[in-house]
Amino acid sequence: MGEITDFDALRRAMAENGEQPEGPARNARAEQLLAEAEKLNIPLAVIEALGHQLKVYNYSSEKDKMFVPFARLLRMWDERPEDFDEYETHSLHWVFKWMSSGMLDQPHIPLASIEKWLGEMEHRYRLAGHSERAVRSVEFTVAAHVGDITRAERAFTAWLAADRDAMADCHACELNGQGWWRAEQGRDGEALRLWAPVLEGEFTCAHEPHAVLASSLVPLLRLNRLDEARAHHLRGFRLVRTMESMRTAYALHVEFCALTGNEARGLELLAERPAYFTDTGHPRSKLEFLSVVALLMDRLTALGLGDRQVPGPAGRSWTAAELAAHARAEALELAGRFDLRNGTTYVSDRARTRMAQEPLVERLPLGVRSARPTTTPIPPPPPAAPETGRPGLTALIAEARRLSDGLQPNAVEAWAEVARAAEGVELDPRDQAEIADHRAMDLGPEGIDLFERAAELYAQAGDPGEALAARTRGAFMRALAGDVDEALAAVAGPYDEALALYADDGTGVRQTASVLMGRARILLRRVQVAEEAGAPEARVLADAEAAAREVLALVGGRAGDDVRLGARAAEARAMLAELAAHAGDLPKAAGLFARAAEGFVAAGLPWFAVEYQARLAGLAHHLGDIPQAERALRAALEHGGPYLEATGHAQLHLQLAEVLGGTGQPEEAAEQALEAAHWADEAGAGPTLGAWARHLLGGFLLRQGRWAEAAEVLESALPDLSVETHGDGAVVQAQWWLGDCLSELGEHREAAEYRLRAAELAREWPEQQDHATLAHLAGESLGQAELPEEADRAYARAGELWRALGDVHGLVRSLRARAWLALRAEGGQDEARELMAEAVRECGEALGADSVDDEARQRLVAELGDTHRQYGDLLARSAAEDAEDETIQAALEDALAQMTEAIVVFASLGDGALHSRTGAELAAGWLEADLSRPDRAAARARAVLAAYEAYEARGANESYEGHDAYDGSAPDETAQARRAEAEQMLQVLED
Repeated sequence: MGEITDFDALRRAMAENGEQPEGPARNARAEQLLAEAEKLNIPLAVIEALGHQLKVYNYSSEKDKMFVPFARLLRMWDERPEDFDEYETHSLHWVFKWMSSGMLDQPHIPLASIEKWLGEMEHRYRLAGHSERAVRSVEFTVAAHVGDITRAERAFTAWLAADRDAMADCHACELNGQGWWRAEQGRDGEALRLWAPVLEGEFTCAHEPHAVLASSLVPLLRLNRLDEARAHHLRGFRLVRTMESMRTAYALHVEFCALTGNEARGLELLAERPAYFTDTGHPRSKLEFLSVVALLMDRLTALGLGDRQVPGPAGRSWTAAELAAHARAEALELAGRFDLRNGTTYVSDRARTRMAQEPLVERLPLGVRSARPTTTPIPPPPPAAPETGRPGLTALIAEARRLSDGLQPNAVEAWAEVARAAEGVELDPRDQAEIADHRAMDLGPEGIDLFERAAELYAQAGDPGEALAARTRGAFMRALAGDVDEALAAVAGPYDEALALYADDGTGVRQTASVLMGRARILLRRVQVAEEAGAPEARVLADAEAAAREVLALVGGRAGDDVRLGARAAEARAMLAELAAHAGDLPKAAGLFARAAEGFVAAGLPWFAVEYQARLAGLAHHLGDIPQAERALRAALEHGGPYLEATGHAQLHLQLAEVLGGTGQPEEAAEQALEAAHWADEAGAGPTLGAWARHLLGGFLLRQGRWAEAAEVLESALPDLSVETHGDGAVVQAQWWLGDCLSELGEHREAAEYRLRAAELAREWPEQQDHATLAHLAGESLGQAELPEEADRAYARAGELWRALGDVHGLVRSLRARAWLALRAEGGQDEARELMAEAVRECGEALGADSVDDEARQRLVAELGDTHRQYGDLLARSAAEDAEDETIQAALEDALAQMTEAIVVFASLGDGALHSRTGAELAAGWLEADLSRPDRAAARARAVLAAYEAYEARGANESYEGHDAYDGSAPDETAQARRAEAEQMLQVLED
């Protein structure tokens, strides 16, 4: 922080301070600079320093400080207007608007004073010859704030009707205010139409589209345009996150979280800005912030999380319930101060309405890492005692039996309810058997003894076939517990007995099929165990296949409307599919899985089809049948519906995202990845499955050019992505993608950081192409971040890698980049020339190699032409303006020689390099002009015009599709630009 010794130094210091982040530190520096300005004894220096101070106060949390410097500026203007230059005169009138709205934001300033100031503004604008547009805009703001709707509408109409002039707010800010008013009136669609030019980037400014993105959130939710709302939140929050002055916009993002089931993310936002709870410099934005804090805390309390610790004002810990009460009280106290000043209840009414909002969406997945708040379990009230009389119990048993006979998902729970209702009631053996049987199913391997008890009860009830089926189920549980041999021994008896009983008409096909299926499951389990230990023997596979076919033989043609028999047939086909996959016959396996899924659906059991549709999708994807994979996954999601657990939803959506992404459908792939991330979070698998889903989602958003959204998602994914769980390839890819996003967003230092991290991981890979590319990209980012030394090191590292890989193009481009960096350094002209000359030599050596084929040669020639062209540009710029004339002349001559070489090289490529050749020709023409050779310059300009005329005359029939081919069949922007520049050159030379 150097000493301010003159006006230029002061201006440089103010410019540097203006680039610093908003906040008290920047404000304090502005105060120091004002003190330094006063020492210079130059009135304009003080005026500029006061204007700088006023500006940084306005864009900070200390807005209440800006009135003092403005009052001083206004007094200086009234006393000596001649001390103000044109810019400062404009600035003084411009900030009248800030003062008027700024007074409105301070409840201690009387309304009469604000109205008086509005009149003063109107008077001074009229004297200065300005339109009343800005005045009416401020009048509208005053009227809307106090709730005078009639005056607000009148001022709004006058605002739009008045001429735009130099005092009008920028288009982006005006559209923000106009759209806000329409949204306040419930005209959300009209608001969004007004905001569209800002949202689409047509109009921007220092705080737009930041504010409009935030203002659009609730209107989009009300219109059920949820995808846009999500995108605006991710994109907009990134913009306001670091801008201290945008507490109102920040509050809108917190409100969005509270209204969309994203309470956990809302808490994260509060934790990022603790000062927002207490900053007093702008009371109106504090009111807005505290109102949405109360809203968010009320949502948490309604979810049973009132006792949860939450971020709040510093100095103590807060629960959600405590912060809700505190925020509401402070918000209403602030609103009351505004209303007391305004003489209405309008501000308090709005605050209460805002705090009382109900969610507009139960749950809107955002794709970013955020665990859903876990509700502290509240002991449920004791269940109503089930009716224990026989009529009520009979109904429960009938319902449970209906569910179990139909293989419905809730059958086990229904029998558990029967068991509770039957306590103390004497049941017949059949009922007892089914209770025990379903309790054993619920326990799994721990219920083996209960299966035996159920078998005894079935036998007592006179159903020996179902008794054998229960014993078989117990045997299968032994296999699941790890003892396959014991399970096979246990099932042998029931299997033989069931077949004999069925042959003697002692039991039905349903019970016999149950026993046969149980035995087939055990034999399939033996195959799976053998596969885990190595390849299963042929006999093991054959036994399992025979068992599955035996089931099909038994139930084939007998299923009819019997759900259980239909399910047995479908499951048997699924077993045959798995055995075919074990045997390596994947097409057969896919076909059988498809038939199995169809069988379950036909039987009215679509939820059983999900597992096999997922298996089918995996096989189809592997076999390259992408449409089949997509159909199977969509069917699985449809059939799973409410029966799938959260993890199942996540896995299916993730599979579908990968399939769609691989077929060039990034929009829908992103939707599926978003769903996968949401369900992974719901399942508590955010750090594993959720991180992978977010990684993919970020990539799909990037492919659509949605840089800010992609960056938010990838930044959220990276803390959970790990080499151990997800692989180093996923981590490198996520960092690479994030670097690309940040580069597009102009965050070059951060982009370089992620590209360097990715390069470090890729350094250990056997194939070094990615390492080289990432190092090169890091060099680009470091250069754009004004870190030339670091950029040079990155490019040098990349160059070594390109050389080792034999990639001449990468090597040459790294050398050229280093040359330009060297030119920017003090005294770096010689090094810059050496690096560019080395790039030329590398191209020449590569072209001299015997192994270069025609296509590679064409590319190398084009690279050589580009290098000569850049060398010429570099030489022309290397001549310092204060150098001797002879030095400048020599540099321009050298530059012209390189441009001439470039023209010759590009000409050797024919029409394929026409644009490159004409670009070099024009550059050479300007150099000729600088060297006072107008005739030669004009000749070059005419050569460009003639080149395009000749090309079009040939009809573009001989175009080489290579470097920058121009087909001549339609207007070409580059051709038009080249011709226009040539005409301009001729005109300049003539003048």
